[in-house]
Amino acid sequence: MKGVNTLAGLRVEQYVVGPVMTNCYFAVNEDTNEMFIVDPGAWASELIQRVSKCGAAPVAVLLTHGHFDHASAARALAEEYGIQIYAHEAEKETLENPDINLCGMVRLNEVYSADCYVKDGEILNIAGFEIKVLHTPGHTKGGCCYYIEKEQAVFSGDTLFNASVGRTDFPGGSASVLLRSIEEKLLPMPGQTKVYPGHNDTTTIGWEKQYNPFL
Repeated sequence: MKGVNTLAGLRVEQYVVGPVMTNCYFAVNEDTNEMFIVDPGAWASELIQRVSKCGAAPVAVLLTHGHFDHASAARALAEEYGIQIYAHEAEKETLENPDINLCGMVRLNEVYSADCYVKDGEILNIAGFEIKVLHTPGHTKGGCCYYIEKEQAVFSGDTLFNASVGRTDFPGGSASVLLRSIEEKLLPMPGQTKVYPGHNDTTTIGWEKQYNPFL
């Protein structure tokens, strides 16, 4: 399944992958013809075919968190294109521990990893974009969002959904911490900011501030 959204120089292609319908995004810079891949959680061979059809050059993989449905295809894509995987520094344990990354839910025993562990507030210069790392724990300890202020877009992973928020009953989860993350890091963004969540439909910060029943 594919959806395409374009904001200024940013084109976002959405693919739904894996057993729990995870959103994987290709974030393409229309000016440089480079892209980064967000949360490739399954179906690496299919995503590689999609990259060929997309026509842009992958330069990084960004993980919002370390659960299997977001991270399991990351290494295969990184090796295919000779690129690096980014995740928040507090998410290392989630990635590397099968009991925490939830791969047992689909009868796997897998360990994941990142090449670059980043900090809250760090600015990444990737594919011609300035991407701000926002540490948003609550779903996992090291969950984060990636904010491109100039393009008014944020990749929210399982922190904020359309009319919902991420689950907090997994290891490292906390409802109070998650809501604080959203209130402090995401809701201050301009209302027109497009939200690309880890599951289900896209939304905007303004819509969520007004209508999300959990906020």
